[in-house]
Amino acid sequence: MDVFPIRTDHDHARALRRIEELWNAAPNSLEEAELDILATLVDAYEERRWPILASNPIEAIVTYMSERMLTQADLAKVIGSQSRASEILNRRRHLTLQMVWALNKKWRIPAELLIRPYKIKASGKSKAAVRRIVGSRPPRPTARA
Repeated sequence: MDVFPIRTDHDHARALRRIEELWNAAPNSLEEAELDILATLVDAYEERRWPILASNPIEAIVTYMSERMLTQADLAKVIGSQSRASEILNRRRHLTLQMVWALNKKWRIPAELLIRPYKIKASGKSKAAVRRIVGSRPPRPTARA
């Protein structure tokens, strides 16, 4: 087994070459164990060396999903429902504390990325529609002096 710490870009390149050699290792073999260890070390090094620098939580989630070929359905399993996943990805709803917790625990997305403020898109109602709704309320009683 040729396992070594990954501290430099040179070590990283060497580990990637070894992973390529081990890619089709037989199940339950020493080579498969070495592959698993090296992949874990490479992943840890890459997260330290090239952290996700998303400017907002949605970018962080989309980047994570893209890198791991995950779908909206995968996100739905983590945060609770397909409609919520759609609302989050389309910036129609803010992440809740429970969603942040689940994404941090299940996908290991740093909570610091998920709690950053971000803007959501305006609702589908136009300002005119809101004025009609607000304007249709009965007048408030005035206080008499």
